[in-house]
Amino acid sequence: MSVKQSGQSLSAFLLATGAALAAHCLGAAAQPAPPGASELRPVYASSEEIAEGKRLAEKMCASCHGADGISTIGGVPNLAGQRPAYLYLELKAYQSGARGESAMADTVKVLNDDAIVKLAAYFASLDPAQPSAPRARKASLDPVEAGKAATGMCAGCHGETGVSKTPGMPNLAGLDPKYLVLAMKAYQGGQRKNDLMKSLLAATSEADISNIALFYALQKPSRAPTPASGDQAAGKAAAAACNGCHGESGISASTTPSLAGQDAQYLGDALRAYKDGSRSDETMKGPAAALDDNAIKNLSAFYASLEPQQPNVRKPLTTEEWTQRCDRCHGLNGNSADPRLPALAAQRLDYLKKVLHDYRTGARKSREMAAMSGVLTELDVDTLAAHYAGQMARAVVFVPVPAQ
Repeated sequence: MSVKQSGQSLSAFLLATGAALAAHCLGAAAQPAPPGASELRPVYASSEEIAEGKRLAEKMCASCHGADGISTIGGVPNLAGQRPAYLYLELKAYQSGARGESAMADTVKVLNDDAIVKLAAYFASLDPAQPSAPRARKASLDPVEAGKAATGMCAGCHGETGVSKTPGMPNLAGLDPKYLVLAMKAYQGGQRKNDLMKSLLAATSEADISNIALFYALQKPSRAPTPASGDQAAGKAAAAACNGCHGESGISASTTPSLAGQDAQYLGDALRAYKDGSRSDETMKGPAAALDDNAIKNLSAFYASLEPQQPNVRKPLTTEEWTQRCDRCHGLNGNSADPRLPALAAQRLDYLKKVLHDYRTGARKSREMAAMSGVLTELDVDTLAAHYAGQMARAVVFVPVPAQ
C-alpha cells in the first residue's frame, strides 16, 4: 500500500520487531515532510525528535498510557506502535475541541505543533502490546442458525418455518423481530397469559429469544392455510380504525405486528383477550372493547385473506465478514499500513468496545465509522473487539521512496 503526497509516496515495506530498529530507521531516513501534509511530519521524525518525544511522554502521558505506551488502565488505549499520522491527527482533534471536553483535551492544549509531532513519533516507534485477549473462537452457529436450532420447541404448533397449519396458532414467519422479542418477553413476564408459552420460554435466554425472532423474521411468509369464518368485506370496512397502526394492507413495522395472512382464529382470540383484559395493552383495550363477536370474526377473516410481506430485516454478517470490511481500512488483522489510520491489533479489549459504542451513539464523530458501526449489534461489538484485541500487532515503519 502507499500514500502519495506532492510527488512522493510513503511505502510500508518494513515490519519492525523492536523500538530501537524503528527509531534507527526513522532517524536515518529523516527529511522534511511533503508541503501541506503536516500530519505526516511524525513519519519523517529524526531520532533526536523521537528522543525528545520520549521526554515529553514521561512527563505528560505515562501516568495513563504507560511509560512504554502500554496502558494498564481500563478504557485507556495502548499507544505503543500506533500509526504516527493517526496519533498526530487525534492529538490535534483533542486540542481543537473536536473530541469534546476531557482530561486529554486539558493535557494537550498547552502543546505546540512540534511537541505533538514528537509525541506521535515517539509512541509510533515503540514495540506494540502483545494480544490482551484470546483470539475469538469461531461461533459454531450464526444467529440465524442458532435461532433455527432453538425453534425445535416451536415447530409443533407454529410450523417448521413459522407458517401455522393449526387453527388458533399464529404465523410467526415474516413478523418483525422487534415485535416477536417483545411478545416472547411478555409471555415470560406474565403480561400475556398462556401457561404453555410461559413454561416453554421460562428458561430461554435473551440471546436465544433474539435469535428465534431473527430466524422467523427471515422466513418467507404466507397466508395461514386455516379456515376463516366471517364477512371479509364487512371486516375491511371495520379495519379502517386499525389502519393507523397496522397499515391498510395489514403490513406494519417494528413493535406493531403485521396482521396480513395471520390465522383468523388466533386473531379473534387475541382481540377477545384484549377485550376482557387477559392480554394487557392500553392501545388495544379501547378499540377491542367496542367490538362484538361478529365484528371480531369479520376483522379476523379480512386480515387472514391478505397477503403478508417480508419485513426489511438483513441477515447479520458473520465476524469473518465484518473483519473483512474493517481490514479494508485498518489493514490485515487490524495492522494498518496507512499512517493516517489506526492499528487495531492487540488494542485493549475494553477500549475497542468503548470506541465502537461511541461511534454508534455519536459521542465520537466520523461519518465513515458511524455508517459502519450503526448497524452493529451488541454481539457484533463484543466479537469484533475480541477479534482485534487478540491479533498480533506489528509495528510498521514508513519510509519515503521516490514516486514512480
